[in-house]
Formats: sequence, C-alpha cells, structure tokens
Amino acid sequence: MMNLKTTAAIAAMSLLAVGCTQSGNIERNAAGGAAAGALVGAIIGNNVGDGDAETGAAIGAVVGGAAGAQRGREMDQRQQGQQQLYFDQRAQRYYYVDQYGNTYWQNGERRS
Repeated sequence: MMNLKTTAAIAAMSLLAVGCTQSGNIERNAAGGAAAGALVGAIIGNNVGDGDAETGAAIGAVVGGAAGAQRGREMDQRQQGQQQLYFDQRAQRYYYVDQYGNTYWQNGERRS
C-alpha cells in the first residue's frame, strides 16, 4: 500500500507541474498523459495479479505519455492549419494571433 501512496503522490505532483509549463501542446499533453497513466497503472497494478503497483505505474506512464504526445501533436497540427503565421523579424520566429487577439509563438508559447 505504501507503493501506491508514493506513486499517487508522484503522479499528483506531475499534474501540478504540468499546469505551470510554458511549452507547446505535445509536451503538456505527454506529461499529463504520463501522470494520469502512472496513477491509473498503479491502481490497476496494485489490484490485479501479484499487486505490483510500481510495474503498473511504469507501464501506465509509458502508455499515457505516448497517447498524450500523440494528442498534443494532433492539436498542434490542427492549430497550425487554422492559424495564419506571421514572421517576427526581430525575434526571427513565426507567431500567430488567436481569436482574442493574444499572440503566441509557433510552438504554442505565449509571445510577450
């Protein structure tokens, strides 16, 4: 039971860290998927088979991270297809403007 509590605490901290990131959709979704997968995997691993929560958490984190990264990639592709990109000559980077007038770099990071 101690392993399950430790794994749940690590997954919860990962979810909190995801909320503070300034990265793009792929990274944010991969981290969130890995955290959620680790939590679910630990619960399933603890309750099924030989009760190995650590192995379940590891497997869940890998599967959840891969699924989250794929979802983030699809979100990035959808956003790039819908947004017109502008080039900032000073920064030598592309950016886009959302429907509220906020500007973001091409990777999804907020432009200041």
